[in-house]
Amino acid sequence: MISLPLVYTILALIAYTTSFWYLFMSLMSKRTPNHWFIGIILGLGLILHGAVLFGDMLTPMGINYNVFNILSFTSGLMLLLSILFSTYRPVIALNLIGIPVAAAGLILGFAFSKHDLFISRNSIGLDIHIILSLSAYAVLLMATMHALLLWFQDRELKKKQKRRVWVSLLPSFQAMESLLFDMLFAGFGLLTFALGFGFFTIDDFFGQHLAHKTAFSIISWFVYGALLIGHYKFGWRGQKAIRFTVIGFFLLAVGFIGSKLVLEMILGR
Repeated sequence: MISLPLVYTILALIAYTTSFWYLFMSLMSKRTPNHWFIGIILGLGLILHGAVLFGDMLTPMGINYNVFNILSFTSGLMLLLSILFSTYRPVIALNLIGIPVAAAGLILGFAFSKHDLFISRNSIGLDIHIILSLSAYAVLLMATMHALLLWFQDRELKKKQKRRVWVSLLPSFQAMESLLFDMLFAGFGLLTFALGFGFFTIDDFFGQHLAHKTAFSIISWFVYGALLIGHYKFGWRGQKAIRFTVIGFFLLAVGFIGSKLVLEMILGR
């Protein structure tokens, strides 16, 4: 018998595929895509994505924060933010990246989520800290991917290549750079709140295997903070912004993803 989560997953993937194909064909034929159509179809896909994730994460034993649920949550949030950013920046083409990422996260979460790995019921403050942390990682991952696209664009512009693939496919460099700092500002704000809630809600950093994760997160917070101050006060942009963005997320990834994989996949905790 087909389960309801499987039905939701299939319908969400149909919505994602439909919107991706419509957007791709519109951009290839140089036609302006209908933003309302894309928003409605992707909105339905995200609601179904959320329904699947809700069933996987909320269990009678507590909230299930295993790696694959986190991947599903992160990918869905990235697509949601991509849609929101494209409502006020001319960057709707970037949803061609966000849609496959969300689809892949949904498939991985549905297929490989383990129901025996969970966090027992805890305080509202700790749950808020975890959700804020995941949201910050999602936004800053988006910013990092965006920075790499900017690097490709910048490289083509500086080398004055006749065939500029990334310059032709992506929105203007100025629009892309403005969106990068929108993402960084949002991600930095979320990371700030996540760290604040963490300090007030976590009792034992060492016993809960959080010391090194927290240390890397704080260092990353300083990197992003320095970049934002440098941009708004001294006009930092271009390659310097790209380097700071990548370094900041690398530190976050080492602290969070590295420890998560070691604890769950190797130590089985």
